[in-house]
Amino acid sequence: MNSALSDVELSGAAESSSTAVSWGPIIAGAFAAATLTVVLMLIGSGLGLTMVSPWTGASTSITTFAVSAAVWLIVVQWLSAGLGGYLTGRLRTKWVGIHDNEVYFRDTAHGFLAWALATLLVAGVFGSALSATIGAGVQAASNVAAGAAAGASSAAANSAGSTDNNTVGYFVDQLFRPADTGTVAPGGQNDAGTTAQATRILVASAAKGEVSADDKTYLAKLVASRTGLSQADAAKRVDTVLAGIEDAKNKAKAAADTARKASATFALVGALSMIVGAFIASVAGALGGRQRDEDEALFVRG
Repeated sequence: MNSALSDVELSGAAESSSTAVSWGPIIAGAFAAATLTVVLMLIGSGLGLTMVSPWTGASTSITTFAVSAAVWLIVVQWLSAGLGGYLTGRLRTKWVGIHDNEVYFRDTAHGFLAWALATLLVAGVFGSALSATIGAGVQAASNVAAGAAAGASSAAANSAGSTDNNTVGYFVDQLFRPADTGTVAPGGQNDAGTTAQATRILVASAAKGEVSADDKTYLAKLVASRTGLSQADAAKRVDTVLAGIEDAKNKAKAAADTARKASATFALVGALSMIVGAFIASVAGALGGRQRDEDEALFVRG
């Protein structure tokens, strides 16, 4: 009886003096997982570039591209986490005098720690890319909330009256296009003051979301004096141009909203893929540790 108690005490003392975490296998598995992740991400980037094209109709649909990217993220986590966890389990030293359930738990924890360290390593490598993606999503969301009109107002203010190189300038040119395109409109086609007035009216109206009746009437008079159109035809042109501006605003908002949704989906799918990776790494760590113990037991018996 005394001998049995002494063995238990010695075993407990030996276990308490050694750590249950083997950092060597964890670091090795993490580096293997991180390296495979980088390789697979580069492969995925190459495959993704083959799916897009600047030519109209040559690219895959946004839905197909998004689904493919989501599936690839999960595949990357599956393969890299599985490799890292399995190597961690196989490389750790055998624990002596530990219950099988405790061994299983430690192997699972080792696989999880290898995945966590690999995730930190990969985040360090791709940190700038992730920050850019998240920043784009936040910017898109703010653009949707503020509306494209605020951006148009800022751009017009920075242009300091010059409208040749901005979107509003295009609409102003469309307003003052001569009725007879072969001649110069009466009143001076390059009247900077008139053009500046029209620009300010369009920008202010875009910011407010509507054009007042007085502004619309005044714009029609400016157009009539500059283009030679009748007052009625000038009013129709004003309505056409305002409709074009509204359509451009709606398209800008739709593009910003699409970017916001894409960023949100990417974040959610990324989180899901990481959860899958953590699970796979834990299971692979337990599997690798059990196979190592079984192989060692067969070698000892043989």
